[in-house]
Amino acid sequence: MGGLLQRNRRCSSSSSSSDIPLPLFLVFFLAIFLERSLGVVSALEYSKDKQPSSLTLENIKKYLSNINKPAVLSIESPDGDIIDCIDKWKQPAFDNPLLKNHTIQMLPPDMPRVKGDENNSSRKNEERGEISGWGKQVWHQNGTRCPKGTVPIRRIKVDDVLRAQSLHDFRRKQPRKDPFFNVTVDDPNTHEYAIVNSNPEFVVFGASAKINLWNPFTEEEEMSLAQIWFIAGDTIDLNSIEVGWQVYPRLYGDSGTRLFVYWTADGYQSTGCYNLECPGFVQVDQTIAVGATLQTSSPDPNQQYEANVQISKDSTNGNWLLTYDGIQLGYWPSTLFTYLSESAEIVQWGGEVTNLQLEGKHTITQMGSGEFPQELFGEAAYFRKLRVVDENDNEVLPSGVTVQVDHPNCYNLDLYNTDAEDSPFFYYGGPGYSPTLCP
Repeated sequence: MGGLLQRNRRCSSSSSSSDIPLPLFLVFFLAIFLERSLGVVSALEYSKDKQPSSLTLENIKKYLSNINKPAVLSIESPDGDIIDCIDKWKQPAFDNPLLKNHTIQMLPPDMPRVKGDENNSSRKNEERGEISGWGKQVWHQNGTRCPKGTVPIRRIKVDDVLRAQSLHDFRRKQPRKDPFFNVTVDDPNTHEYAIVNSNPEFVVFGASAKINLWNPFTEEEEMSLAQIWFIAGDTIDLNSIEVGWQVYPRLYGDSGTRLFVYWTADGYQSTGCYNLECPGFVQVDQTIAVGATLQTSSPDPNQQYEANVQISKDSTNGNWLLTYDGIQLGYWPSTLFTYLSESAEIVQWGGEVTNLQLEGKHTITQMGSGEFPQELFGEAAYFRKLRVVDENDNEVLPSGVTVQVDHPNCYNLDLYNTDAEDSPFFYYGGPGYSPTLCP
């Protein structure tokens, strides 16, 4: 979710969601879709302390039969995941009434690119050591790949849903009370951030960064992630697109580091979800599965892993295109959004954790590598080469930059502009609980 920050409101054609009306027939179809979805959700409320009833299990299986499409080929992953190769025209995205009669966009090869950038190559830095791409996912280990014309989708299992309080909780991030975005829930202190914000004077049509990969310790009910956020709108109409890596045992059932995507069009209330767990994100690549475990992390100071994550808005149709380490992975159709159908207002890069204080004290869930930023390269996690895309489709240095750190004694961030190639870049993270500094 977007972090807290102050910004100057600018008048634009997208200053109010009421300025962007949806066609009446789309509103009608969307209302039916949401009514049916909410009907299923209401039947799936349960507690981890109670055994689910046979009716609950039946309803969960009904939901899964809708979201898990018939597979052309299924691949068993060593980590317990099953990756289904789904006909790209039958993927979950097309169950969304807003995508009725949608034509899959094959992503253009000329997306905005940082001048002189390398996407997926290893390089040797005399001061830093070896840096490599995030590389393969665990399900690649047996050598089987999805055939042409299909896309790999992680199968959702009954146990995945049972770990959450409800299907609604399973699919979505939990919002919090936020004095900037005015999103209200019961507990405002659940999420903590160490992030860099860019709130430029121009409208934003994309952003990118190279994100260092780690596998932080995470308490069972909590999560830790590193991501890029795109944000537009406010109050209940907040639009957000999010991409990065995360460790989230409650969602995935293990402590692996996974590639993820997320979106919402109404402040994390009833729209959007992680990965492909609801209709929205359209996948086009047949080699990378969102939600699947990444095979490598960076515990060796001399061998670091990073990925170039880039999102940019197609100037012809408004779709938000995702490129991961040079692979054109997929996109979010502009019709999913109100404010983001036009442009983004704010970009954020950094880390987020949940702190549920399960034992009456601050969590020991780590952010980044679990080390504070002053430990620097090889020990602390980093983002480098932060860029934004302007209205002329050029990647430029971010402007209107601020830093947000909620609890610096638990997690912190140090921003640098000293390296001509990598700037701006930052180290971030921390261990969480400390008896004296982070009680």
